[in-house]
Amino acid sequence: MSSNKKIAMLALLAGLAVIALAYAAINSIINRDTGNEYLPPPRSVGDAYDLIVVGGDPEGVAAAVSGARNGLDVLLVDTRPELGGLMTRGWLNSIDMNYGPGGEILNKGIFQEFYDLVEGDSFDVQTAVRAFNRLVNAEEKLTVLLNADSVIPVVKDVKNEPPGGRVVTGIRLVYGGVTREIIARNVIDATQDGDMAALAGVPFSLGQEDIGRQSSLMAATLVFRLENVSWLDWWKIRFYLTFTDARKSTGANRHSAWGFYDQTALYKPSTDRLFLRGLNIGRQNDGSLLINALLIYGVDPLDPGSREEAREIAVKELPAIVEFLNKKVSGLSKAGLGGVAPELYVRESRHIYGEYRLTLDDVLENRDFDDRIAFGSYPVDMQPTDPGIPGIIIGAPQQYAVPFRCLVPQQVDGLLVVGRTASFDSLAHGSARTVPVGMAAGQAAGAAAALVAEHHLTFRELAANRQLIAELQRRLEEQGVELEPFHIDNELAGHEAYAGLKFIRGLGLASGGYNNDYRLDQDIAEQRYINILYQVIKQSVLDISELPSLYPEGNIFNLHDAGYMLVKFLGLDLSKQASLDYLAEKGIFTGQEDYWRDYMDPEKPLSHGAAYLLMKEFVEMLQDKRR
Repeated sequence: MSSNKKIAMLALLAGLAVIALAYAAINSIINRDTGNEYLPPPRSVGDAYDLIVVGGDPEGVAAAVSGARNGLDVLLVDTRPELGGLMTRGWLNSIDMNYGPGGEILNKGIFQEFYDLVEGDSFDVQTAVRAFNRLVNAEEKLTVLLNADSVIPVVKDVKNEPPGGRVVTGIRLVYGGVTREIIARNVIDATQDGDMAALAGVPFSLGQEDIGRQSSLMAATLVFRLENVSWLDWWKIRFYLTFTDARKSTGANRHSAWGFYDQTALYKPSTDRLFLRGLNIGRQNDGSLLINALLIYGVDPLDPGSREEAREIAVKELPAIVEFLNKKVSGLSKAGLGGVAPELYVRESRHIYGEYRLTLDDVLENRDFDDRIAFGSYPVDMQPTDPGIPGIIIGAPQQYAVPFRCLVPQQVDGLLVVGRTASFDSLAHGSARTVPVGMAAGQAAGAAAALVAEHHLTFRELAANRQLIAELQRRLEEQGVELEPFHIDNELAGHEAYAGLKFIRGLGLASGGYNNDYRLDQDIAEQRYINILYQVIKQSVLDISELPSLYPEGNIFNLHDAGYMLVKFLGLDLSKQASLDYLAEKGIFTGQEDYWRDYMDPEKPLSHGAAYLLMKEFVEMLQDKRR
């Protein structure tokens, strides 16, 4: 940069700093009040409601407001002291937005109303508290009860429908030490971990066990606050990320900043339970910064003791982290620790089984559904589960639909489930867990509760009635939701190795990044092939008594080498050509002879696509005893 440009840039920054200081002074006056001044008005809790929503997270607020707007008497109950859950208790103050192919916000309706009440996709936590309170305060038919001691579902066993024979008929509430039962026509579970569904007997998978990763869950995070960060410091952060850091994945705006990956990579935590990733920074109206960056491994989200232990480990580490940031991060040299979030940010726990379970292919193939009630488009962002399995972006959809059936749990009637524990496979959940999708699903759930009450149906019967699903969609559109059908071609579907990619991707082992570039026609490194193969065998739960030791040879890695390694898993000691002949006899290459012909040449390197397809065929051979 020339000296004239530097002078101009410094002059611009100085002018912006003056404007920013004036803005901060005005903003501090506007935001002097706190969210608690807008607490829902006290209302006596009755003995019966049309709808009870359990959980005050954003999804629960949307469900309760929707139910009330659709004419139901609604009780929204939570054990916590304020609405907003993950956003206001976990301090997750940035929204993972879902935009359509044309750049439009996909999730309108109540989510859009909330979005318009805060500072944008990165907001002040107290602004969010006020926004949620204002939404519920506007509904006369909605009663809010916070600080409950405990809430569990009241479940009735029935002989016939649904399969499994259970119906939720209300809740058992403990409040102020007093226990009482409250009857409800229907209940919506908006708890973060699907607690009501689990207690009612809804089947679920935990973490990523559905893809063969037992006891694997995405890492949790403790968001912490940094104070003593001036406007000049904030402009240093923005300047560095905008003009100095060359990464495409870094940046900053008025309210948030993201990056400093090279710096945080240098931090060595005191325990392998912790990892400091790149900083996601949200600036609050009082000038403090909320930092979403500290990953905690090995947290059992269903065990309060495990959560508390994780919190203690993270809090103990924070002084060292802050000292590190003071030394390494531009703009944070004087920052001090100003507190931690009241709750952990837990990304993953239960995934219920519903009438339909959203799959990774549904997400990445941009599928629409006749019973669409929400849309998503956020990348499939899988955070690390432990130090040995790093986080990846599996792929990025353009737009997909969430079916109403994903909210309807198996085996239990009288209940809908919204939020990240809805009926999504664990990998699909990497995209569908975002708050905008959850709030859209919550709005649909509230409207569905009114519809089944009018027609004296169960949610399961509604899900099977195409005419009434169309009526549900019509009502949602009248209430600000956009649910137009769409069609987006799957650009990878025509590739000859696409079936192999789907198999490997479905195990969470292929990363296409934000551009869906899976390098199907690029050569695969021998060590990468070995690493993926070991994980494929492990996750596929095959009957292999002993894993062979495989090592790269350093030559052109070809189909002969790859086939030789596969046969090693069978305990056979064959030459490379004999191994290939053996696999051919077992039908591995049958049906795609033209594709494999070139790879039979030892001088032809094996591509990613061919490697994935070969592994798929091999696993299916072992799983199918008829071969």
